[in-house]
Amino acid sequence: MNPKKVFIRGIGSYLPERVLTNRDLEAMVDTSDEWIVSRTGIRERRIAADDEFTSDMATQSARRALEDAKMSPQEIDCILLCSVTFDMAFPATACIVQKNLGISSCPCMDIEAGCSALVYSMEVAAGLLQLGHYKNILVVASDKLTSITDWQDRSTCVLFGDGSSAMVLSTEASRAQAELVDTLLRAEGKDGEILMQPGGGSRHPASVETVQNRLHYLKMNGREVFKGAVRGTGAVLKDILARNRLESAALQHIIPHQANQRIIDAVAETFAIPLDKFVVILHRTGNMSAGSAGIAFDEAYREGRFAENDLIAFATFGAGMTYATALLRWLA
Repeated sequence: MNPKKVFIRGIGSYLPERVLTNRDLEAMVDTSDEWIVSRTGIRERRIAADDEFTSDMATQSARRALEDAKMSPQEIDCILLCSVTFDMAFPATACIVQKNLGISSCPCMDIEAGCSALVYSMEVAAGLLQLGHYKNILVVASDKLTSITDWQDRSTCVLFGDGSSAMVLSTEASRAQAELVDTLLRAEGKDGEILMQPGGGSRHPASVETVQNRLHYLKMNGREVFKGAVRGTGAVLKDILARNRLESAALQHIIPHQANQRIIDAVAETFAIPLDKFVVILHRTGNMSAGSAGIAFDEAYREGRFAENDLIAFATFGAGMTYATALLRWLA
């Protein structure tokens, strides 16, 4: 028996109000607008308020996705929330979002796969929907990366921002914007130490020493992340195209992880794909982890960039190292 088709019925995103520009950063650390732009393509990023948390941003994007789907929160059967900056170790941030939305009883789960987690969650949601136990699953990707950014480290603090995206995945085709054609996930755990937050877990629980050694901040080997991102993103994109008997020219749009313009340029060169097919917002948002690709997807949707039968590919990478791609066919 063929598996049930899975559709995207609603899309939403949220960005905090505060803008932190490269000029602002020049007053904080030894850096310059020219240095940041030439190495990353980033010009500004959004920063959540002190009392605005991952769950708050997630709730905002979830409400917008539900509104877009013309659905009430009570129609959601399950909530999957992905992040690397959950509100706390437990309870699950997905449960906090459930409470905020006024939903009761539906199962809630947090998923952590770095910046690839949105696509990981899309595959998990698709599998659950195809089992037949659920009809509508809310997938949310939300991160307050600035809460784990070391503002004394000029090599990383220029990269990150805050934001959230959400989708409603469903087995119901009516009012659907897109069909989820395929997903492909990978991980290379041997590369895990090149991008990590060492402190706070069971290996380095919070102590005076972990705080003094700044272990609760994000640590990154930029050179190795760059190499892995280009190699791994290219590999999953190549393989999902091959599995669906497609050439790269068949893609009308690519939604990359919004981390670094040079990574996007390298992937475009590898596949000989024109850069104008890539949806890029990083110049004004920075890297927002799992939420990045979803926010880019929502903004392109709101701008009317997609046409009926367009093929859209997500291409993401993240800590783990993880790699993930999803293939969508636009319906609306």
